[in-house]
Amino acid sequence: METGLNTTMSTEQQRRQAIKDHSPLPGDNFVYGVLTTGIFCLPICPSRRPRDENVRLFDTPVQAIQNGYRPCRRCHPLGDIAAPSTATVIALCRLIEAAERKPTLTELSAQSGWSAHHLQRQFKAVAGISPHQYGIAIRRRRAQQQLRYKQSLTLSAHLAGFDSTSHLHAVAGNTLGMKPGQYRQAGKDMALRFAIAESSLGSVLVAESERGICAVTIGDDPSVLLQDFEQEFSGATLLPGNSEFDQRVAMVITLIDDPHQITQAPRDLLPLDIRGTAFQQQVWAALQTIPTGQTLSYQALAVKLGKPTAARAVAQACASNRLAVLVPCHRIVRTDGGLSGYRWGVDRKAALLDREREPSDK
Repeated sequence: METGLNTTMSTEQQRRQAIKDHSPLPGDNFVYGVLTTGIFCLPICPSRRPRDENVRLFDTPVQAIQNGYRPCRRCHPLGDIAAPSTATVIALCRLIEAAERKPTLTELSAQSGWSAHHLQRQFKAVAGISPHQYGIAIRRRRAQQQLRYKQSLTLSAHLAGFDSTSHLHAVAGNTLGMKPGQYRQAGKDMALRFAIAESSLGSVLVAESERGICAVTIGDDPSVLLQDFEQEFSGATLLPGNSEFDQRVAMVITLIDDPHQITQAPRDLLPLDIRGTAFQQQVWAALQTIPTGQTLSYQALAVKLGKPTAARAVAQACASNRLAVLVPCHRIVRTDGGLSGYRWGVDRKAALLDREREPSDK
């Protein structure tokens, strides 16, 4: 099958190069956040380039906001002339970020001049999440930053805005994906197996913890996949492969190359270690119920979850998925049936859907 993939540079590599070159990518409206400042920018921003390890890539400005970043005042990633309601929401985002404790809805209402109900509606319309959820995203980003800088858990919890280390621990599995101490020490005390195999759509890295498969990433360059994995889990203990793990890796490759060979849903065949917020896990669980060869729109999936106004949040959860193919976010399309962004490349998304739609006896 001809996929038309660019085998010279992955989408992430192209985006990072565009940031270094201060140039846009035609047809790609991505923005990047800077972990140390909490600001997100366009690739053309004249600001000094951040260190590569502090860059976070987002498909849209809304995704950046939902992850606790605020728009840059130099490159105006939300547009040069923002609507009055957008400007007010941005101001509220800055207020939430600057506050030592999370402001109440009543306090935000007084600052904005809006009623609490109107504030909730306008904030969600611009940011895709509620003020409360934005406050959680702010604390999550702060915790990531402080733990990366090897601060103690007590100090990290305080600087991130958590009431105590116990509060940080209580939400850590969802907000950080692992225990705070493990995140601070880049996966220390975690035992992981991983392997890189080749598929018809590029290199595939598969990793598993004691709970199950925790990462499936696809890329053009196996060294980049390995570098990202080693950076995120540099403190983890790497276990040798075994025949059971090799079989699971082979099954992942089969799901990519010839999905009709596997008739059962991956969740029934493979142990999965899926970590995210409660809403993300809802979305990811719903994705796993979409039959092979079928698709849903972001809006339809939001309706299926009983949250018809949460299409943007559904899109963000899909973009945050770490388990390519096993959690089939490639089966989510736009309302008109067109392909939208995909973490591992839209060309791969199209190829995966084409293969799933092919007759099983072909």
